[in-house]
Amino acid sequence: MPAPFTFVRLQYHSGDWDAVDERMPANLLHSLVQYTKVSVNPKEKVVALDSPELFRYPFCYLSGHRLVQFSAQERKNFEQYVRGGGFVFVDDCNHDIDGLFARSFEEQMRVCFGAGALKKLPKTHPIYSQFFKFPDGPPNTGFELNGWGDDLVHDYLKGIEINGRLAVLYSNKDYGCEWDYDFRNKRFLAEDNTKFGVNIILYALTA
Repeated sequence: MPAPFTFVRLQYHSGDWDAVDERMPANLLHSLVQYTKVSVNPKEKVVALDSPELFRYPFCYLSGHRLVQFSAQERKNFEQYVRGGGFVFVDDCNHDIDGLFARSFEEQMRVCFGAGALKKLPKTHPIYSQFFKFPDGPPNTGFELNGWGDDLVHDYLKGIEINGRLAVLYSNKDYGCEWDYDFRNKRFLAEDNTKFGVNIILYALTA
């Protein structure tokens, strides 16, 4: 019997890795229980990026507003984890394609995987139909629609593929803050906005 899914948040030495409240992973875990048969651990786990413990888990979440400057060990672990089959969902809390988090994280990916490794995902990518269907690509967030950040609605996500498998999913849409509410408040939404989060996790577990 497979081990229960654990939502792992990556702790890195630079920046504010804990920018998103713990309500967000609790909300996504509730959605997995609500919509799927995936067994889950009820609480997230924080794992240091430079720790060997990272390699015990298939899915990790990394976010922040500020500088992303990996140490040598953090960079080594990130690259080995991704190349070895791990999946990292990276969420820019600035929802800004030219903010400090975006510029510094993208530079880290260039150092790890080479120039041009981060590429726009087509709307036909399997992650948009993994469980729920999103024919128009990534769903918008309220932060974008309210004119925050760079005042743009990003109609794409980016990613890094390793041997045909999406291994790093990178968002400037600030899904973390979009999903940062008590799961009991979903009943007030016309449409559950965590459904795309379910797709992301299921893709990570099966791709």
